[in-house]
Amino acid sequence: MTVEQAAEAFAADVAHWREVRGLAKRELARRMGFDPSYVSHVESGRHNPTEDFALRAEEALNAGKAIWKRWLDYEAAKVRTAPAPSAQAPRRAEQPYATGSAIVVEHDAARLHYDGSHYRLTMRRLLRNTGSEPISRYLIRISVDRYPGEPERSNAHYREHPLTWDELALTAACRGEAMRWQTKHDRDAFKEVWLVFENAEGRFPLYPGESVWIEYAYSVGEEKWGRWFQRAVRLPTEHLAVELAFPAALDPAVWGTETSMTAEAVPLRTAPTQREENGTRIFSWSTSAPALHARYRLEWRFRSQANGTWLKESSGEPGAA
Repeated sequence: MTVEQAAEAFAADVAHWREVRGLAKRELARRMGFDPSYVSHVESGRHNPTEDFALRAEEALNAGKAIWKRWLDYEAAKVRTAPAPSAQAPRRAEQPYATGSAIVVEHDAARLHYDGSHYRLTMRRLLRNTGSEPISRYLIRISVDRYPGEPERSNAHYREHPLTWDELALTAACRGEAMRWQTKHDRDAFKEVWLVFENAEGRFPLYPGESVWIEYAYSVGEEKWGRWFQRAVRLPTEHLAVELAFPAALDPAVWGTETSMTAEAVPLRTAPTQREENGTRIFSWSTSAPALHARYRLEWRFRSQANGTWLKESSGEPGAA
């Protein structure tokens, strides 16, 4: 990797583990003893990583040496390029969209469906451009943690079984048109992707004042998906909704927590509702005007699976469950 690539990889891992731990930048900065803006600048690439930052981030996030390894990669890249110094490439601005653009999410709807072996996540968002310039791309994140609270175990698991693009089978669409996508970061358990408002047939940017629905979906096997799903509010959002759909024979139970920049995790203010349709138990939860940077985490367990009933009930024809 080049020095710039190594610095981006370090920043991406810090952001990934901060998300996994459910911490806002302000809270991580407090635990590390830094000004909140410093953490933001490191994650956005405005500041290069330092050994002190890497050590403190590793300790605060309990990342199983993942952040420290990225720091060593960064130092190794600097050594390789030291004999032939070159002009430093310009850093990306913290705002990933064009100057003069501003996205508001009018409606954010997530549906996670589990069929007994795979999870398929479908995200639908109604985006509005409140800025003065057209928007040509939209950033999404794919992040998994098989063993929450056990970072070393999760890291080892994903080193041996990394997420692949083939298994994710990522699709995206807007206005009935397929969207092209570009990889920004590609890690074992964390990926960032630009969804581009164009395809082989033409371009369809989101112009100022316009609103448009986009939809994207991807799949992850149960061996790589822990039993939790988190929604982070990164853009101004007017309404957020989540649906979890599980085989009813598993007798699923769901609960959730909420965190913010100033508070520890607390139970969701309203409980998820549930209904059954054709052998599927569906849990629904929503909120209006969620606070920016709030995080909503839903977790579940399968009570039948624990006592073996699921094995008995699903031992018939393939796909019957």
